Amino acid sequence: MKITILGPSWPYRGGIADFSDRLAKEYKSQGCEVEMVTFTLQYPKFLFPGKTQYNDKPAPAGWPTRRMMNSINPLSWLRTGLYLRRRKADIIISAFWLPFMAPCMGTILRLAKRNGTRRIALLHNLIPHEHRIGDKMFARYYIKSNDAFVTLSKSVLEDINSFDTKKPRGFCPHPLYDHYGALTTKEEARQLLGLDADGRYALFFGFIRGYKGLDLLLDAMADERLREMDVKLLVAGEFYDDPKPYMEQIARLGIGDRVTLRSDFIADDEVGRYFCACDIVTQPYKSATQSGVTQIAFHFEKPMLVTDVGGLAEIVHHGEMGYVVKPAAKEIADALVDYYANRHETAFADAVREEKKRYGWDKLVETIDKLRKV
Repeated sequence: MKITILGPSWPYRGGIADFSDRLAKEYKSQGCEVEMVTFTLQYPKFLFPGKTQYNDKPAPAGWPTRRMMNSINPLSWLRTGLYLRRRKADIIISAFWLPFMAPCMGTILRLAKRNGTRRIALLHNLIPHEHRIGDKMFARYYIKSNDAFVTLSKSVLEDINSFDTKKPRGFCPHPLYDHYGALTTKEEARQLLGLDADGRYALFFGFIRGYKGLDLLLDAMADERLREMDVKLLVAGEFYDDPKPYMEQIARLGIGDRVTLRSDFIADDEVGRYFCACDIVTQPYKSATQSGVTQIAFHFEKPMLVTDVGGLAEIVHHGEMGYVVKPAAKEIADALVDYYANRHETAFADAVREEKKRYGWDKLVETIDKLRKV
């Protein structure tokens, strides 16, 4: 079977690119002919909030990667669409996460349409966390360019109904991000990161944007109970917002001695250190669909604290493998106090270890294949 995956991929960095590359690896392991088609220009520099869009990893082995799309150049959309039409893949899987990409990808998919090729949208997100004028119009254009849809959370599955109620769709929970290396001991990871070997650390991981609720977590860390327990916060990820308000908040709350900031982009070979070093992974998001951070936590068998937004609560069982709370500082603090006061780490980690068996990449491929046959 011939598979084309359309969207972010190497040499771009970030969760969507990592997802696409890992999905390609799964298809390759099943004997499929795989090709990645990605961008020559993903974001214009003035629209990208980070330091760089690129990683320095070598190209993945086992399949070709064609850099053809320019998100703002319609001529590249024409070339890419006609190329895909000639390639005659059995499935074109397009990764969608932002309405800004809809004109580019929607036009390409329209041009690529032919008998025998199934265009399946892999919807990481459909309605963005940070709304802009034209989002719904662009999302509708992209939705109409596809034959079927697969989502990684039930909340996004429901969002499709705002744009289409007839085309086939499927849901598969976000598979594990299992490409960040093997588990190591907490002691070894903390030594590598220069952290207190006997400290209590909660982890906030990933790009820092307003909707991810780091401000709520910082307010929670000022709770007197956590101060007395000497619970520390490890923040690992690049600022995509202005860092100044966060720095001012830390100073105002007087928690600077209990917050460790590692605000550069975390390379793949360092990700595991942060997860292995912590006691619990926190995701205090104000809005969400699903999150790759959750699936990294599953891989490293870490208990989680998530907020009850989007699809986060769908896979973290409250009171068994972590906590599901409202996006409020008091509730976040209460959960952390309970976690440490009642020594839940071992029992929760055991539950995570068992639950992670459900999240294989083969299950996503199976879901997509069912949509191909509808």
